[in-house]
Amino acid sequence: MNICALSTAKGGAIAVIRVSGPDAISIVDKCFRPAKAGKTLSDAKGQTLHYGTFLSPRVAGTRVTGTPIDDVLVSIFRAPHSYTGENSAEISCHASPFIISSILQTLINGGCRQALPGEYTQRAFLNGKMDLSQAEAVADVIASTNAANHRVAMSQLRGNFSSELVELRQKLLHLTTLMELELDFSDHEDLEFADRSELQQLSQTIHDHITRLADSFKTGQALKNGVPVAIVGKTNVGKSTLLNRLLHEDKAIVSDIHGTTRDVIEDTINIRGIDFRFIDTAGLRETNDEIEQIGIERTRQKLSEAAIVLWLIDEDPTEESLSEIKSEVNPSQKLIIVRNKIDVFSAASPLPVEGSGEVFISAKEGMNIDLLEDALVAAADIPEIKENDIIVTSARHYEALMNAKNAIQRVISGMNMGIPTDLLSEDLRLCLGHLADITGGQISTDEVLGNIFSHFCVGK
Repeated sequence: MNICALSTAKGGAIAVIRVSGPDAISIVDKCFRPAKAGKTLSDAKGQTLHYGTFLSPRVAGTRVTGTPIDDVLVSIFRAPHSYTGENSAEISCHASPFIISSILQTLINGGCRQALPGEYTQRAFLNGKMDLSQAEAVADVIASTNAANHRVAMSQLRGNFSSELVELRQKLLHLTTLMELELDFSDHEDLEFADRSELQQLSQTIHDHITRLADSFKTGQALKNGVPVAIVGKTNVGKSTLLNRLLHEDKAIVSDIHGTTRDVIEDTINIRGIDFRFIDTAGLRETNDEIEQIGIERTRQKLSEAAIVLWLIDEDPTEESLSEIKSEVNPSQKLIIVRNKIDVFSAASPLPVEGSGEVFISAKEGMNIDLLEDALVAAADIPEIKENDIIVTSARHYEALMNAKNAIQRVISGMNMGIPTDLLSEDLRLCLGHLADITGGQISTDEVLGNIFSHFCVGK
């Protein structure tokens, strides 16, 4: 089946319409009149560019005639040397909605159908142009918002993650082979292909390799979705003012009235190359207001999800306030105590809260906001991402890695307990299967593939 779709975002001056399928080039050829008489698109070589007029066609003899729609450039790609691995043509035209609609309608009348979201990349996967992890990286490249997550997505798209999985697979196959040989020749006591210590060492190496990849998921999520930062504290300490100051816009309502923030407000901003997802929350206090109580419950939920907590205060701390901070923040979170309103109150001695940083600011006047930003970057603790670094960003990949890790852990535990080789081999096969799920080696159902590619944009 031949498909067509707009592959560029709306709002620009130029649009690109992609056509792919066995008859893609001949379908476009019937609508194209070259500026100079010569070979048709059907006779053109791949990776060539042609200028002419796209028509709503009426074919008279060998010359395409009809109503001109636009002057266009047509790029020709012949299978298998195209993005999808199929015959393809890309039509560059002016980005008028009328022109785009007319060209697409003409192509559909000529034998194409509108492409589904992600269908071009799905065809590239099915035609062996890329594995599934690379295909998923296409969406991450398009969605990248900073240099770090762009480098991670490009590394995956170029196959660095896939190469790492190939290396793991080779180690697993070697381990499986040794165990299968031991099982096949178990009756020959004089034959020994590997002792258990060698198998255990190889299993542990595989386990450590998988663990290293899985552990990168925390960094990957921070790069992909932004580091979640909760701004918490009592009512009227300046949480909304601080959010507005960090975002450089009036996102939250600021008022002297207590309890004006009734719901959670979120927004993302890039600081020193890292995306931070700030969450302004309802003030923590005892209240009989039913709506405010709902906001406070949501505050506690968001607080538990944050990687960094900005605890905002505007007065000298008491034993009660210190106890409250300790009870609300869990040990895995980074705590930064922010002393606000230093333009009004004098800076007291640092707070004795173990493991926390402290910054003195005035959110209203913008004083020391740069110091707070420095503290946020330090607390995020995002390593410098190099071009070929492998960072797991997909929850699907993480789940598969954790399943593989659990399977190889059962192999290690089984060897320690002296479990028979045939039972250990089953867990090795499971480990191989979970890793294959990442690259698509065992994925065949239309339902699974459709779910993955349905999140892509149309035209990709």
